[in-house]
Amino acid sequence: MIIQAIRSLIFYVLFIGLTAILAIPFGIYSLFAPKFSGFIVVKIWYKTNIFFLRWFVGVKTQIEGQESLPDGPFIIASKHQSDWDIFALLDATNKRPSFIAKKELMDIPFFGWCARNFRTISVDRKNGKSALPQMVEQGKDAIADDCRIVIYPEGTRRAPLDEPRYKWGLAKMYEQLDVPIVPVALTSGLFWPRNSLILWPGTARARYLDPIPPGLELEEVHQRVQDAIETETTKMILEDIDNGLSRPISQEFQARIEQARQI
Repeated sequence: MIIQAIRSLIFYVLFIGLTAILAIPFGIYSLFAPKFSGFIVVKIWYKTNIFFLRWFVGVKTQIEGQESLPDGPFIIASKHQSDWDIFALLDATNKRPSFIAKKELMDIPFFGWCARNFRTISVDRKNGKSALPQMVEQGKDAIADDCRIVIYPEGTRRAPLDEPRYKWGLAKMYEQLDVPIVPVALTSGLFWPRNSLILWPGTARARYLDPIPPGLELEEVHQRVQDAIETETTKMILEDIDNGLSRPISQEFQARIEQARQI
């Protein structure tokens, strides 16, 4: 564990350092440049971090299902377990990503300026219910710009096999934007756990699932997204556990594993 902790520390230093090095000049550039004009910087950022993950902490990256992505704009609705999830989804955005992010991130100098270059949708959670109409209006602008919107329907990172907590924001945005939803299942939390400073070797996987067409009722799409993501994510996580993990398994996690096997 000590060796893996040192390897993880090296990765975090490189990850944070690279982010700062790229964010400062690109942030300044973004204040004056046209939107979507700096995706090469984003590509350098996420490809380099995937390289760092592979060679410094032993976390490989595997993406499946991109061949079935629809053309044009759509919503990518993904399980969220770690920062790896951002790297995994960027290739599918067709150089026009529009992530939904909390307002506090947008207020960070340089980083927030970079995010605005790619029509990041800012959500002020302090506004309560009034935040949703603002999110929808920004989403309409992003779709008009041919963006692919990335949203984490639970709103925050969740531990593997934890009880799902899907919010209604995705379904209500879908209702207004009239575009497909592509659900994404993933296993990154097995190797980059939330609230942990130690990353564990293995292969983090993301899988794009069958698109959900526009035009469904609110309740139906809300349930279909949750069923698709949770069923496939649970299946993938149990597969990885059966193949063997290098990370320790706590009693709490073991209980969730046993419960998932009974379903």
